Amino acid sequence: MIYIDRHCNHKRGEQAMLDMLVVGGGYVGLSAAVAVKQAAPHLEIAVVEASPEHVWQKDMRASAVIAAATKMLEVFGIWEEILPEAQPITKMIVTDSRTSDPVRPVFLTFDGEVEDGRPFAHMIPNAVMVRALRGVCDRLGIEIRHGLSASGLKTEENRISITLSDGSMLESRLLVACDGVRSKLRDLAGIKTVTWDYGQSGIVVTVEHERPHNGCAEEHFLPSGPFAILPLTNNRSSLVWTERTHDADRLVSDDDLIFEEELERRFGHKLGALKVIGEKRAFPLGLTLARAFVAPRVALAGDAAHGIHPISGQGLNLGFKDVAALAETVVEADRLGLDIGSINILERYQTWRRFDTFRMGVTTDVLNRLFSNDIMPVRIARDVGLGIVDRLPSLKSFFIGQAAGTAARNNPRLLAGETI
Repeated sequence: MIYIDRHCNHKRGEQAMLDMLVVGGGYVGLSAAVAVKQAAPHLEIAVVEASPEHVWQKDMRASAVIAAATKMLEVFGIWEEILPEAQPITKMIVTDSRTSDPVRPVFLTFDGEVEDGRPFAHMIPNAVMVRALRGVCDRLGIEIRHGLSASGLKTEENRISITLSDGSMLESRLLVACDGVRSKLRDLAGIKTVTWDYGQSGIVVTVEHERPHNGCAEEHFLPSGPFAILPLTNNRSSLVWTERTHDADRLVSDDDLIFEEELERRFGHKLGALKVIGEKRAFPLGLTLARAFVAPRVALAGDAAHGIHPISGQGLNLGFKDVAALAETVVEADRLGLDIGSINILERYQTWRRFDTFRMGVTTDVLNRLFSNDIMPVRIARDVGLGIVDRLPSLKSFFIGQAAGTAARNNPRLLAGETI
């Protein structure tokens, strides 16, 4: 085990060596930087982000953030800032039908509260979350460099260096790769993946409707894939609409009237007239699992470690769980005077997170294959299963606790609302 002198200024030539470098300035990357810096202010941390500085402000999407992750945002001191623009999910219903069916029977309902006054999830606009995280980065003195991506990587015994797209170089004791499902750093670190394509794309769009949703989220299982309606503030909803890839590409490129007609067939008329707000986009869906979450002086987090089907709404939340586990691992090692980038330390993080991630990847894969078809015996079996779950309150409570992240036995401290 390597021990580090905390009073060392980590200089090499004129360039100060960082303690931790995060590549990827989305909510997972920013959260990783904040979680470690808040608990260990003496560590030098920087974030590198490939997109231009103000691009995040144009992101009109929203994400479901589970109860456990909101506790981490409370520890960061930004939840009160986010809350006015967050929509609590107070109820969830699940249906299984065809688009042509005149009635969509509800097979499963969940109440949205897992603790007194705390719903199992909130819908939060991405730009609101990034703005709050960037604010706390600024207050903590975490530098964010924009418009730069990694083009090279070199690992030495006690440091790792990355070459950036402008030709400059940064050195650090630990590199945290949060650069997305097509992570360049994962490839540079020699980490292989298990990957397959579902032949589906997820259409993401925001709609405005006449009547209030009352905080109710809906998951309609249709033959082509799940159609999720997720409540937002001000009579709006975020849709994650799964279609076969060629149909999704056709729908987003079609005339707006055709798109809205197809949308209404799936959404229904219970909330009145619909209006599409902003851009409609389609994203290819697949499963990507990194064979390892760590390499010498490298840790993967978020989509760089795992990309799963959105059927469970857990993709971002898996990333937040990575952040909490990695931060606790790094900070505790630093307090013991250990080398935070050593493979022995990083393997503790990998052990903590890999099984949970694998389990969630398999679960979403099975659910997608089970519900994205119109085979009658399969439909009957799955609907019977949903009905049985709906009649067992204790089982429903277990599932909602798992979805909210509050029932896990080995949750990191941040996800329990505790400081590291």
